[in-house]
Amino acid sequence: MMKVKINSKKGLKTSLSVLVDKKTIEKKLEGKLSELQSKANLKGFRPGKVPLTVIKNQFGKALYGEVVDNVLKETCAKAIEDNKIKVAGQPKIDLKTFGEGKDLNYTIELETLPNIKLKPLDKIRAIDYEISIEKDVIEKRINEIAKNQQNFSDKQESEKANFGDLVIFDYTAMVNGKNFEGNEGKGTQLVLGRDLFIKGFDNQLLGSKKNEVKSVEVKLPENYPKKELANKKANFNCKIINIKKPIKTKIDNDFAKKLGAKDINDLKNLIKKQITSEYQNSLNVITKKDILKQLESSHSVDLPQNLIEQETKIITQNLKKEDIEKHKDKNIKLAKSRIKIGLILNEIGEKNNLKINEDEIRNEIQKHIKNMPGQEKMVMEHYQKNPSAVASLRGVLYEDKIIELIKSKITLTKKSINLKKAEEILKSFTHTEESLKTNNPKKKQQKLKTIKKK
Repeated sequence: MMKVKINSKKGLKTSLSVLVDKKTIEKKLEGKLSELQSKANLKGFRPGKVPLTVIKNQFGKALYGEVVDNVLKETCAKAIEDNKIKVAGQPKIDLKTFGEGKDLNYTIELETLPNIKLKPLDKIRAIDYEISIEKDVIEKRINEIAKNQQNFSDKQESEKANFGDLVIFDYTAMVNGKNFEGNEGKGTQLVLGRDLFIKGFDNQLLGSKKNEVKSVEVKLPENYPKKELANKKANFNCKIINIKKPIKTKIDNDFAKKLGAKDINDLKNLIKKQITSEYQNSLNVITKKDILKQLESSHSVDLPQNLIEQETKIITQNLKKEDIEKHKDKNIKLAKSRIKIGLILNEIGEKNNLKINEDEIRNEIQKHIKNMPGQEKMVMEHYQKNPSAVASLRGVLYEDKIIELIKSKITLTKKSINLKKAEEILKSFTHTEESLKTNNPKKKQQKLKTIKKK
């Protein structure tokens, strides 16, 4: 039998007294002893035939501790559930009386989640940006791709190498007149002017012709693998095998097919979707932050101190001691903001009976798999072996579903903007975010956590 009494209730702090009579504990202890007796294999006794008194003398104290631990967990959970208490954080248990032949008497000190009175959502106003991509933006992106897909055709033997030409050559190199490891190269290709080999090398190949031998003198880079050769002058003897001039890539259906599109119009549509997605996701974040800011300012919520402390620890976990102290007030303010918004979002979710089902989880995992070609097995195993990863995914989907519900109830004005305007908005937003930073080294902002009510 269990008796529960509420000792005190002040603000978000509640104290309970729990009494579990000794008969309940003795009964559970006897059950454990009998269970052990049926399995025990002690010297001098047949398996399963050890007398209960022997079992009790040898294992009684250890089993009593296990029984009391289980009783504490069960009765604490039941006391909280029966009194319909929404717990914030871990309850603190203080044992008053316990021991064989005694009642178990203890107190539970806990903080509760606040009752939130939701304000009407139709008071919130936000802009739902819709980006419109102009034709010239798509053409520019296609031209950039074409430039990177550059083709070359052979030059005449009499023609000299110019900037932009592809020069193919073999070489041997020496430092102080001596060979060194890695001093030979076959079929080396350089596009003159890009300076991607060794600084100053390209310029010395200008004016060279096919089948010509060209001498090049350069300083080896300071990060050269052989440290003793770093920053040393090296002489390269280059035999020019071929020189090719760049030819303009023809942007047509064949070009589009090489990039995986059906034809040029399909390629344009794919690029339009890609650019739209790049900007739309960032614009959606701005809209979401605006909504959350208004949600936070329109609600007054008492926050449990232990949740504030936990969230502050998460925010500052990678900071140095002096930085934690220096930005203490800012980090506490950020922690309070995250908890408050999380509580409000969760209240909206519960009030509207929003849930995430297993099909939604599976579909989201499949999206992640499709976005990582070649690593499908690894992604699937990650979610199969890490329940916390699935729980995190569920939390993200739950929050997204709440945000979508909020958007359907607020005054949301659709606004179509071009790419230039989108860049201005994003630049302004980024500048504001930077000025409000709390010196947290984690560059990617964490997802707001909806706090589950137990």
